[in-house]
Amino acid sequence: MKTYVKKRVAVAAVSLLAVLLLLFLLMDFLPGTPFNDEKLGAAQIAVLKAEYGLDKPVVIRFFNYIGHMITGDFGLSYSIGKNMPVGELIADRFWLSLKIGGLAVTAGMGIGLLIGVGAALKKNKAADWIVGAITVLGVSMPSYVAALAFSYVLGFRMKWFPILYRPGQPGFSAVLPAAALSLPMAAAVARTVRAEMIEILESDYMMFAVSRGIPFRRRIWVHGLKNVMVPVIAVASPLAAVIMTGSLAVEKVFSIPGAGSLMVNAIQSNDYNVTAALAFLYSLLYIGFSLVSDLLFQWLNPRIRFCQEEK
Repeated sequence: MKTYVKKRVAVAAVSLLAVLLLLFLLMDFLPGTPFNDEKLGAAQIAVLKAEYGLDKPVVIRFFNYIGHMITGDFGLSYSIGKNMPVGELIADRFWLSLKIGGLAVTAGMGIGLLIGVGAALKKNKAADWIVGAITVLGVSMPSYVAALAFSYVLGFRMKWFPILYRPGQPGFSAVLPAAALSLPMAAAVARTVRAEMIEILESDYMMFAVSRGIPFRRRIWVHGLKNVMVPVIAVASPLAAVIMTGSLAVEKVFSIPGAGSLMVNAIQSNDYNVTAALAFLYSLLYIGFSLVSDLLFQWLNPRIRFCQEEK
């Protein structure tokens, strides 16, 4: 177990270093410059490059870049927030996207598990067909379409929730965007749970549990659900990483000052430090989810654990 954890952590660390290298190369060789003001002369641009450390050799800049990124020093913003520390600039926006994304992931997982188990228990009945149609719609419908529908029906027509994000009501304002973001997660989880639970309900060990007199709820929510969670985690972990970083389209629909809109602004204005910092945090989140899911696989499935110990 410890050996496996060490290997997975090492792979995650190497992946993160590879991401940092790729980001540095992209930022260094992309056309354009953060100093696009036509009023600036060559001498002024040279002074600015020296001030931001852009005049140093590429190898020195790379190692400085690695050290700063790992320690959380993302440098200063070139244009979006003049000479403002990037960490301060992105902190509130990134955490806002994470909060809404976290709410969406939690809701999507919970709803997906419930309706997936319900569909499996009502196999080939009306409830199963309804859940199947809903999950197909949820998987195929883009989040921004759901966001527009929720905004119009629940916000504009029924006036249950605010149409636009209100900083003074962060929890209330997060309901509709979180609901829109949670649809793909709920649909994917429900389809996986249904397929796996049907197989489990017809398995020999579940029949044995019935013969032993184990209560129905315990068979479903303890014995059945534990075996369902391995494929569910495989499906949900990459979706969760994407949802947690927010969706630019959903943020635009609800005017959420999140990380997505900041990333677009940073790319358009050639603010390399902001772009690299957000891309690094996105990658860190994705790699973290992958690491956690791998460790959960081994913990939930004894066969995986046994195979790893044999190796």
